Amino acid sequence: MNKNIILLGLAMGLHSAYAQETISPAPAQQKPVYLTHATIHVGNGQVIENGSIAFSQGKITAVGSNIAAAGDATVIDLKGQHVYPGIIAPETSLGLVEFESVRATIDLREVGEINPSVRSIIAYNADSKVINTLRSNGILLAQITPQGGLVSGASSVVQLDAWNWEDAAYKTDNALHFFMPRLIPVGSGSGPATNDRTKAALEQIEKVRTFFREANAWLKEGKHSATNLKFESMRRLFNKEQKLFIHCDLVKEMLLAIDFAKEFNIDVVIVGGTDAWLIADILQKSNIPVVLTQPHSLPLMQDDDVDQSYKTAALLQKAGVLYCLSNEGFWQQRNLGFEAGTAATYGLSKEQALSAVTLNAARILGIDNIAGSLEPGKDANIAVSNGDMLDMKSSVITQAFIQGREINLDNKQKQLNVKYEQKYGLK
Repeated sequence: MNKNIILLGLAMGLHSAYAQETISPAPAQQKPVYLTHATIHVGNGQVIENGSIAFSQGKITAVGSNIAAAGDATVIDLKGQHVYPGIIAPETSLGLVEFESVRATIDLREVGEINPSVRSIIAYNADSKVINTLRSNGILLAQITPQGGLVSGASSVVQLDAWNWEDAAYKTDNALHFFMPRLIPVGSGSGPATNDRTKAALEQIEKVRTFFREANAWLKEGKHSATNLKFESMRRLFNKEQKLFIHCDLVKEMLLAIDFAKEFNIDVVIVGGTDAWLIADILQKSNIPVVLTQPHSLPLMQDDDVDQSYKTAALLQKAGVLYCLSNEGFWQQRNLGFEAGTAATYGLSKEQALSAVTLNAARILGIDNIAGSLEPGKDANIAVSNGDMLDMKSSVITQAFIQGREINLDNKQKQLNVKYEQKYGLK
């Protein structure tokens, strides 16, 4: 074969690899890094003007306005840019779905109604092309959640720069998920049909309650002639090594969720919580956190304020309820920071809104000892932005670090933008 043809083929192959967005995970941090002359948003409400942050071997070593760089540190002058903790995306199918229209790329649910032994982490695709579009907006951690049935299985928290699911695992099997049937079918009117659906929903909820009771009794027995995998998978929940995330929105459903917490003495988190503002005092007294999903959605009930979804976070904040924000789905998570910005317009301060997608999320997910804020001893999960990271117009993420590794912020969409700028002579 002609040598020129071979070289042309190699060049085309390299271009094809680039076009397919082949981005390898970053190597482990080798030298200390010192970011200086920046506005540092710690994540716990504190803001440090003209501050510096140092990290080594993946851990933050110092944060403040008068800290010195280590002698061998890589010093980066940010020239007034903003430094934030990486955003955490709870309740997402990221890495479990690639194309919603292609069934072979969807691996987020198992057959059957009660599957506590299912583990979403082993289905997580660390090579998903969607992941890099989230990192470009400062989302660096995510809770990978299974769906389907009543008890869908266990979620895990992953960091978004990994070769495979083993590398990605940040906190495995941190929560079990119960998708509670809706007690009042919204928009279905009234009458016998609605009553039948509500009755069926209550029967399904009782089915789950009965399963929990049987599992609890089985686990308290000393010996068994055979292993029951479903019951055995409930052990960590009853030992409080795992939380129960109950997906529900209406007041009656959330009150039932609180009953689950009391009856089984387990840690419960409400996911959805559209009407949580109506019982904020009860949630606070019961110590039940809330993951508010779809903060840009329309109200659930016809007589709610049209902007109720925007205001709910501020109402929970005022009531002292621990909450965080989430955006259901997978690619949609890239807008999570901007949705926190909306909450800041409707009653939260900017730093409270930041906590709603960083430190609060870390607390609810059980990783606040290593993530969620820029404090010494925690992982160096850091996003650097030219502007306000919670503002769609001004936010431009220029650098990001996961466990101290500076990650590549390229993605397929950026590459297509460059491609068509060249094609049409745009600047």
